[in-house]
Amino acid sequence: MQTVVLILQIVISILLVGLISIQGKGGGLGSAFGAGYSSFSKRRGIEKFVFQFTILITALFLVVSILNLAR
Repeated sequence: MQTVVLILQIVISILLVGLISIQGKGGGLGSAFGAGYSSFSKRRGIEKFVFQFTILITALFLVVSILNLAR
C-alpha cells in the first residue's frame, strides 16, 4: 500500500508540473504553442478545462500527500 501511494504521488506531481507549465501567464494556452497574443481576458474552452483540471489535480495531490504522511 505504501508503494502504491508513493508511485501515485509521483505520477500526480509530474502531471501537475505539466499542467502548470502549459498555462502561460499572459497569453493563455494558445501562446504556449506559438499562437499570437490573445485578446480574451477570460478563460474559455480548453483553457478553462485545463485550469479546472489543475485545481482538481492539486487537491488530489494534497490528499495523497496527507495519506503519505499518515503511513
